Amino acid sequence: MILVTGGAGFIGSNFIHDWLRDSDEPIVNVDRLTYAGNAETLEPFEGDPRYAFAHVDICERGLLDAVFAQYRPRAVLHFAAESHVDRSIHGPGDFLQTNVVGTFTLLEAATAYWQTLPAGQRDTFRFLHVSTDEVFGSLGADGPAFHERTPYAPNSPYSASKAASDHFVRAWHHTYGLPTLTTNCSNNYGPYQFPEKLIPLMILNALDGKPLPVYGDGRNVRDWLYVGDHCAALRVVLERGASGETYNIGGWNEKANIDVVHAVCALLDEMRPRASGESHAVQIRFVKDRPGHDQRYAIDASRIARELGWKPVETFESGLRRTVQWYLEHPEWIEGVTSGSYRRWIETHYA
Repeated sequence: MILVTGGAGFIGSNFIHDWLRDSDEPIVNVDRLTYAGNAETLEPFEGDPRYAFAHVDICERGLLDAVFAQYRPRAVLHFAAESHVDRSIHGPGDFLQTNVVGTFTLLEAATAYWQTLPAGQRDTFRFLHVSTDEVFGSLGADGPAFHERTPYAPNSPYSASKAASDHFVRAWHHTYGLPTLTTNCSNNYGPYQFPEKLIPLMILNALDGKPLPVYGDGRNVRDWLYVGDHCAALRVVLERGASGETYNIGGWNEKANIDVVHAVCALLDEMRPRASGESHAVQIRFVKDRPGHDQRYAIDASRIARELGWKPVETFESGLRRTVQWYLEHPEWIEGVTSGSYRRWIETHYA
């Protein structure tokens, strides 16, 4: 049995789908089901004896202790996090609570449980903390990509909260001996992503005939990683990663935001053209840049390739095509997550 936190969110739900697609090992999903946690994403596994759900806030120590006692996992994969920079600017307290206090509480519960295990099981137990490249700050146009020893320099409340959680995980390994692993990934995209993030927002706004809001001049650069490749990397780290170590996971796909938006438009022009015959790109609108917008992220993922044998399978072009096709084929999922309150939030942040 493995325990996943935040399994109803974007990356966590993709990991559960990936895991149960070819594994008989059971999985328990611990999730509070906030705005970005959609239980419908995991409907295919209702009634599946390999899947269990615990509606638990990771800040509630007593409830976590009960989950560990009931399910006796051999490993924890910690996805649960508030993860959107814009939301962290307007409401940083939620990020402190979930990402810092929540991680601390989970570490405490996991350590207490791990210490009760027989020696052999203690040695093989793993606590895998899923983090972000944003903890490293911003790169210049020609700066070397982030590697595992790059100093932390977070620039947003979100990245600061994730940096703090990374440090707590490291401290629990060095102080208490908890067998931890940390991964820092680049920008994920793919199925089931909540449509406040760039790629799904562009897809859905384009289909609805709405403006495609792009911050600043659109030249901010991100390294894009297809979520299926990320899930495969996490499985490799869980299986073969060295206790106490950190691994960067990236797609080797640096793209300016405006180029990503144009690529989405080109695919939609092919798959779902506008009635007028014009490109969806005519809907692009440049909006005021967000505060503290990091210029560039890039991940050096050579360590995980060299030591663990993982490399991404999808190119940006193949992954983006799969992603656009998925959103076109799943309008019912989109309808389920785009509530009135979500639409009002989008209007506020991209006014």
